[in-house]
Amino acid sequence: MSTRTTTLPGGTWTMGDLTVTRFGYGAMQLAGPGVMGPPADHDGALAVLREVADLGITHIDTADAYGPAVTNQLIREALHPYPDSLHIATKVGAVRDEQGGWPVARKPEDLRRAVHANLERLGLDALDVVNLRLGSAVGREAGSIAEPFEALVELRQQGLIRHLGVSNATAEQVAEAQEIAPIVCVQNHYNLAHREDDELIDQLAEQGVAYVPYFPLGGFSPLQSSALSAVATRLGATPMSVALAWLLRRSPNILLIPGTSSAAHLRENVAGAGLPLSDEDVAELDAIGR
Repeated sequence: MSTRTTTLPGGTWTMGDLTVTRFGYGAMQLAGPGVMGPPADHDGALAVLREVADLGITHIDTADAYGPAVTNQLIREALHPYPDSLHIATKVGAVRDEQGGWPVARKPEDLRRAVHANLERLGLDALDVVNLRLGSAVGREAGSIAEPFEALVELRQQGLIRHLGVSNATAEQVAEAQEIAPIVCVQNHYNLAHREDDELIDQLAEQGVAYVPYFPLGGFSPLQSSALSAVATRLGATPMSVALAWLLRRSPNILLIPGTSSAAHLRENVAGAGLPLSDEDVAELDAIGR
């Protein structure tokens, strides 16, 4: 599998010793409805992943809980053996139940099992980045993360993980993790309407740590959606394009992982993220979440 040379919006960022495109791809939507079961269009899912590589995207976000196991198996089928430039980040700390819930699984034995499952299904000897997923499906929850994070540090020392990160984490949990071992990324809910992590993003940028927001259009109120749509209409763009372009403009350490199960939509997202925004546009957009 080779990649063609493509100029992607935002350029690149370095996570530890891994250079990745700031425009990445989130694989969650490749699984079936509710992130459960196989995709309706298996060949179409493989085509999306191959388009990811063809576009020069070098950062794929996944988790063995997606499906469960479905997205990792699709990634392996579509892209293995992986090009040296492609880096896959995964998450551990939650599993799926038969009802489609996301029960917590953060005991050391749970994490060891999850890391080995990711390795096997992705066909890797070591995982580039493993994020410890904290909190719950409802949101972030305060509390010490020492025991599960130290379990991942041990797996990294064994050579099964190259770099660590945290997801769905409070600022205090990020700081606690950093006291235990270096992290290369934080993956949290953040967008134009949800600005809780503004200060954290700036701190991480100074430290050279990536911030990976998910749900770029998630949780907008009707008023906020109307404000975003007004800017998008004026610019002749979609709300998603404006949201992605704003995130890239917000801070150089922000990495995008928008997901889609359509190759055409993937290309639209890439083009949209490159939308030029004036200072006036940014000021108007900034007001949406404040």
